[in-house]
Amino acid sequence: MTGNRLRRSGELALPGAGIGLLAGLAALGLALLAGQPVGWSVAAGMALGLPLALIGGGFGLLQAGGVVSPGVFAPAALYWLVGFPVARLLQEVLIGPLTGSAPALPPDVLGFLAYQAIVSLGFAIGFSWLHERIAPGWLRRIRHRNPGAERLYSFYLRHAEAQWRAREARRRARAETGRRSLLRSKGES
Repeated sequence: MTGNRLRRSGELALPGAGIGLLAGLAALGLALLAGQPVGWSVAAGMALGLPLALIGGGFGLLQAGGVVSPGVFAPAALYWLVGFPVARLLQEVLIGPLTGSAPALPPDVLGFLAYQAIVSLGFAIGFSWLHERIAPGWLRRIRHRNPGAERLYSFYLRHAEAQWRAREARRRARAETGRRSLLRSKGES
């Protein structure tokens, strides 16, 4: 892979990777709020944030490659149904070495993964919501130098225009219905 192609891929992955890192910071903050020691909290944040950053970046690359359509939740939910449990399992394994202990799996790995798969739906909702708000602005900034960003940004732009036209059509229809209702009520008086 050439340096230019690698840079372009990294740019496309950046919003999802950033959200993954943000989730790691949230884990760090929650661990501190729960009273965990600072070292353990930092380890927990790093051990979760780094896998989520890699997996989140992968989501952006799938969108850029046309595998996943922006604005559609089902593919994101399926992606995180696998990705989130993997990230959590990595966190559980990595916390030990990061805190000076031996790596260890959770006692009931299948139960752990099943629970994380359930929790993944909530993460997928938050990830999708943030990604749909962050990615278009980022893509707009880099679209002139990155063909993949140009394609994705064009999709977002067409989608936003279609939503605006639909909203305006509904507004006009409501206004017309109100005007007709007002005319009928004046005719009946």
